[in-house]
Amino acid sequence: MPIGTGEEAPPTPPATSLYVYGCPGCAIERKKESNKGIPYKELFYVAITTIASALPISSLFPFLYYMIEDLHVAKTEQDIGLYAGFLGASYFVGRFLSSLFWGLVADRIGRKPIIVFSVLSVVIFNTLFGVSTKYWMAITTRLVLGALNGMLAPIKAYSIEICRPEHHALGLSVVSTAWGIGLVVGPSIGGYLARPAQQYPNIFSDNSIFGRFPYLLPCLCISLFAAVVLVSCIWLPETLHKHKNIGSNEIEMSSDPRTPQTTDTHGGKSLYKNWPLMSSIIAYCVFTVHDTAYSEILSLWTISDRKYGGLSFSSKEVGQLLAVAGAGLMVYQLFIYRPLHKFMGCVNSCRASSALSIPLLAVFPFMTHLSGYRLGLALYFATIVKAALGITILTGTSLLQNYAVPQSQRGAANGIATTAMSFFKAIGPAGAGALFSWTQKRQHAAFFPGDQMLFLVLNVVQCIGLVMTFKPFLAVPQHYDLK
Repeated sequence: MPIGTGEEAPPTPPATSLYVYGCPGCAIERKKESNKGIPYKELFYVAITTIASALPISSLFPFLYYMIEDLHVAKTEQDIGLYAGFLGASYFVGRFLSSLFWGLVADRIGRKPIIVFSVLSVVIFNTLFGVSTKYWMAITTRLVLGALNGMLAPIKAYSIEICRPEHHALGLSVVSTAWGIGLVVGPSIGGYLARPAQQYPNIFSDNSIFGRFPYLLPCLCISLFAAVVLVSCIWLPETLHKHKNIGSNEIEMSSDPRTPQTTDTHGGKSLYKNWPLMSSIIAYCVFTVHDTAYSEILSLWTISDRKYGGLSFSSKEVGQLLAVAGAGLMVYQLFIYRPLHKFMGCVNSCRASSALSIPLLAVFPFMTHLSGYRLGLALYFATIVKAALGITILTGTSLLQNYAVPQSQRGAANGIATTAMSFFKAIGPAGAGALFSWTQKRQHAAFFPGDQMLFLVLNVVQCIGLVMTFKPFLAVPQHYDLK
């Protein structure tokens, strides 16, 4: 009936969502449409692959001090931190050189192949690091491991793509949590299992393989876990769409109505001109350099002698401290982070966590005046809270990055973020090691002596990151309400 005769035209029926046959990305979209719950199975695979990739990154920190001693490269005790910093940084130098490449490849051939290859590299080169008998061999194996382990960028994109919009924060928080757990549990494994002939003489002899290679046992345990995860990757579904164009009869469903993913309105726009993306990456880099420097400094500071401002901990005690921090981090992410994110949003949770980290870090150097259970309570509480605040910041900035781009650019965007982050993370251990050696030589200075200067510098970096979470520097995607 013609319009204007007093009757309304019938409403236009909604567009039917169709999928390209044989496309794994469309299969995932279809599954998300039919199952509106949390994809527990896929998130489990995300968690274990992320943990396997993250475990070797900082597992060497508790025994790094002793390893440099055994390799006989430091001329004095105060120079150990300098060589330890270079060794700790070598992994991130390798990742800096290759991360953008892996992100681009993940956008072209898929997320799953890169994830599988990265886990395989952990199995091989982390084991080789454990049998290093020369300083150059240790640095080389860590450098190659960092270059071949390109999983961080694809797994972030993957965690977003397997979830419905209401579960995006959960998906990315699983990555951040698993990554944080790997960065905490890895050192605990290193602390408990390094130098087993000295720590457990009743089980391991000096003539055994673990006596001749005192750092092989923790590396081997991590590699064996990665090998099991590698087998489980068989059941890891692909999420990348395998078709080029969407025809009139093939409508891909957007994974987020607020952030169009397949209707690529920004497909021709350079990622480097996307300021919401670049501003969140820069802030992310500042927070990651702080987080990496803090992780190395915490291990070196707790192990170093009290006459140099440390706590005289053993590697086993450091491992126990970090294991408890990892358990606390897991509880935080399971029960606290999601409601906190829902209430505060990405930006405000980052600001609050960054601001709270500043007075917390200022307390650490004064713990040297404590002993016994008072020291234990203060140190364990501060370490757990600091880990929770750090993971809140990194998860929030990662969400901002992924919301700033469509799916077709997500792997590349995360590759850029990982490349930039790896450069700053390479600076973190090297700078932290040099800073630690310098502060140990100024224990009696009048202005911020020793360990006080150590944590002051960490706080300065944290303050810079906090400033970067405010306008006009930080820009958030216009189509998404991030509070």
